[in-house]
Amino acid sequence: MPFVSQIKRQTDYNLFSSTTPIVIDNGASNFRIGWAGENDPRVIFRNIVQRPRHKTTGETVSIVGDHDTTLLKYFDCSRSGPRSAFDSNVVYQFEIMEYILDFGFDRLGANGSEIDHPVLITECILNPVQSRSKMAELLFETYGVPSVAFGVDAAFSYKYNQQHGICDKDGLAICPGFTTTHVIPFIDGEPVYKGCSRTNIGGYHVTDYLKQLLSLKYPHHMARFTWEKVEDLKMEHCYIATDYASEARLFQKGTKEAEEKTRCWQLPWVPPPIEEPPSEEEIARKAAIKERQGQRLREMAEAKKSSRINEFENQLRGLEFLLQQLEKVEESEISYFLKDTGYVSRQEIESALAKVTQSLRKVKGEPKGEQAEVEEKTDEKYPLVNIPDNMLTPDQLREKRRQMFLKTTSDGRQRAKQKRVEEDLERERKNQLDEKKRLENPELYLGEMRTKYKELCEKVEQRKRLKTNGNNSNGNGMSGGVGRGERLNAAQRERMRLLTTAAFDRGKGEDNFGAKDEDWQLYKLMSKDNDEDDEGPDEDETELSRVSSRLQEIDPTFVPKPEPGPSQSAADTPRSRPLTKEDFQILLGVERFRCPEILFHPNLVGIDQAGLDEMAGVSMRRLSSKDQVLDERLTNSILMTGGSCLYPGLSERIEAGIRMIRPCGSPIKVVRALDPVLDAWRGASLYADAVQFPQQVFSRMDYFEKGEDWLRRYQFQYTL
Repeated sequence: MPFVSQIKRQTDYNLFSSTTPIVIDNGASNFRIGWAGENDPRVIFRNIVQRPRHKTTGETVSIVGDHDTTLLKYFDCSRSGPRSAFDSNVVYQFEIMEYILDFGFDRLGANGSEIDHPVLITECILNPVQSRSKMAELLFETYGVPSVAFGVDAAFSYKYNQQHGICDKDGLAICPGFTTTHVIPFIDGEPVYKGCSRTNIGGYHVTDYLKQLLSLKYPHHMARFTWEKVEDLKMEHCYIATDYASEARLFQKGTKEAEEKTRCWQLPWVPPPIEEPPSEEEIARKAAIKERQGQRLREMAEAKKSSRINEFENQLRGLEFLLQQLEKVEESEISYFLKDTGYVSRQEIESALAKVTQSLRKVKGEPKGEQAEVEEKTDEKYPLVNIPDNMLTPDQLREKRRQMFLKTTSDGRQRAKQKRVEEDLERERKNQLDEKKRLENPELYLGEMRTKYKELCEKVEQRKRLKTNGNNSNGNGMSGGVGRGERLNAAQRERMRLLTTAAFDRGKGEDNFGAKDEDWQLYKLMSKDNDEDDEGPDEDETELSRVSSRLQEIDPTFVPKPEPGPSQSAADTPRSRPLTKEDFQILLGVERFRCPEILFHPNLVGIDQAGLDEMAGVSMRRLSSKDQVLDERLTNSILMTGGSCLYPGLSERIEAGIRMIRPCGSPIKVVRALDPVLDAWRGASLYADAVQFPQQVFSRMDYFEKGEDWLRRYQFQYTL
């Protein structure tokens, strides 16, 4: 605390004698404290306590009221939620209440070891004696106050406005507060507590309802909807509709009047920078940079090419020299001569020589001869395949198995490639025939193609359904789901049988699969290349693709049916677009009157209780009076007080609701307090400054002598 501020507070404190009472309006929303006789409270803050931890040391501190934004740099306030001492409108957490009183007394300047001033503190209607007893215990034993008085905040507000001529001695006080709403009848200036009524609905529920609606409407901006901001939006934009149903229909139709009633909250938004076209100098500079980079890449590629040419030429000379030396060796000594070279025969060396020659030609960019292409596809690419097993070492036997596997796979790919070439030729032949038919009769040809496309689509879809459901039905004419084994075709089932048999046979002993030539014949049978009906497209699908392409060429209005699958779902995904100013706008339309409507219809948020207008009728019926004149006096002076009565249109709505339950022609007058928020404290300040106030308090001595029973019978008298 700054030194200058501390001196000022101490000076203000010294201006008041020890007999000057301290007035506290202990509301569930805000805590107000000040000196008796003044017009405004000295200190106002939110009635909450927060205990965040330091981000570095982990130390816990206590923050009362709204936390300072500068504390977020040092303390983590996100993990510690605000805590209130209230349950609805009754104080029950007195540990938190002690933090709040400490903070309030310190800000007021009464920060000594004891508070040597009488205290007038407000409470709710018919406050439980246990809560009042704990509060008295806290004030007497912890702070050492000499005397305490309790009074109802709504009664203080009504009496304050009565003195200013706003309301009469007989009337009703409607008090929509933070968590609860009360209706108190007044007769001859005194509250009649037996006629009070209460519902557990208030401003807290309105704010929470608005926060939920905005979070559902704008889920991408949920972090913006803090409690404080939603509270400000509620107090600034919400209003009470005179007729809720007609107002909702107005917004449902989207009329011009509804647009005029819609409010917009613009979130911070920075437009993206506009990219200007580059200048000629910039284009020339980038072109020069690109040219230098391209030249550097070309030089690197040329150097790499030269290095590879030298490497292949060295290998070629070495292989040629090895063949020359091999000519001088006898046939029986060839294997011993090639023992340390890594080759086993002259054929392998010649194959390596041909391979290096072809690689050298490829690097130099020379065209391959016809014979070279044929040689690559011959068995010279797999030199160990045709060599008997008795002439090979164990390592070469394993290499032979690998080459046999690669050769079988390569043959399968060649067959598939040849099949695709034949399919392309067949498709081209059919297109030529179709083009000839189209030139003879274009309209007839187009109709036939459309009919054929429709028939093929139906056949393909039917085939896919049958394939998915295993060609079975559930007995009702509808296809039913089955296992994967029933969806396999004949070739796939045969492959699975062979694999299972081979695994069972090989699992009994040593794994020597591939040692015999018949093993590779079994592998060919198990290969997927032998499937005639594999997972790929069949003849109908191929023909459908051809017909679809043909229709796209000759019919501009033709739109092919989308194929379901991952590609289609990815295509349907909307492309991202740059965010605009409208994306950062929060529109408040129907929410403006829908949220405060829960004051009249709490069932909108799941609370099965009465609304404000019904509560007024309940309070009048509880008085058990058949005096029609008294009822007219009560309805002729209806005062609205409390923070939740600031909505525009509330008085008109209450008047219309009470008129529905009163006889025709009954006088009804609804007025609002001078200051619905501060009038309770001002009325209490006025009573604490009165001469008869010392006779309405009970002292510390009375507390210790009379105890809880006297607190139960205690009642403040609102007469001056």
